Amino acid sequence: MKIAILGAGAMGSVYGAILARAGDNDVWLVDRWKEHIDAIRANGLKVTGASGDWLSPSKATTDPAEVGMCELVIVATKTRDIESALTGARPMIGPETLVLSIQNGLGAYDILVKTVSKDRLLLGIAGGFGATIPTPGHVHHNGFEIVKIGATVPDAQPAAETVAKLWAEAGFRAEAAPDIQSMIWSKLICNVTYSAVCGITGLTIGQVMETPEAWRVASSCASEAFAVARARGIALSFDDPVAYVHKFGSAIPGAKPSLLLDRLAGRQGEIDFLNGAVADEGAKLGVPTPTNAIVAGLVRAMEAHDMRPASHKN
Repeated sequence: MKIAILGAGAMGSVYGAILARAGDNDVWLVDRWKEHIDAIRANGLKVTGASGDWLSPSKATTDPAEVGMCELVIVATKTRDIESALTGARPMIGPETLVLSIQNGLGAYDILVKTVSKDRLLLGIAGGFGATIPTPGHVHHNGFEIVKIGATVPDAQPAAETVAKLWAEAGFRAEAAPDIQSMIWSKLICNVTYSAVCGITGLTIGQVMETPEAWRVASSCASEAFAVARARGIALSFDDPVAYVHKFGSAIPGAKPSLLLDRLAGRQGEIDFLNGAVADEGAKLGVPTPTNAIVAGLVRAMEAHDMRPASHKN
């Protein structure tokens, strides 16, 4: 299958590398980060971590027109960048192209349906990877856990199953999700547990779990998000959110959430789509979310003044 990864950051690079390793796929990494793309074009994409140490045969470009029409476009940008990325990706998207969008948090669907037909639109989540780019042309991932893919309308469910099978055959632990809201909120509860607390403190996921004061805040974020999901009528597969997020974190203790990586690099993060979104949804439903609101406010203040957390030894 001809596949383009739109957004070759840490997670997009992992997706592209492993999908390209399956011999039948023609995979392109597409990103505006010229240093990273140039390094891949010159030397291949170096992969280290849970999938081993190896060199990926992924192709790479900054120009979607070089790729041409694809059968599958995987959107791996941050949520706020989806609209502009899809505008630039028009040369890769035809009337039969499937678009799979994998983001953290809430809000991606509302942006995507402006430009992508629902019968070709799939949503996904990826959990337990803990990916980073140490240097251009090199991606590292701490874990290799789960990818779930779901359809936005019933008619697209066969496509979701086909794409999930493609990922599984490439080596991912992938499955088609029958309920995308359950899929999204289950991941969101994990994201809000660690993202803001790590972004504020500079701690890794494991360090948050080991530090009673940090864990008290993190687990409160999880419990509040769980209460909001229940109030929205989301069918979750677990009843104890704290145990659920602890198990999630235990698989990748050395990982740094993307929000922390963004703060360390002085980039704007996705707090409005994570803890901020939980606080907004709670306000609509009358569900108290004071911890999520406070940590979201602190992250926004740090971003406004370009405050970065101190680095910590793992």
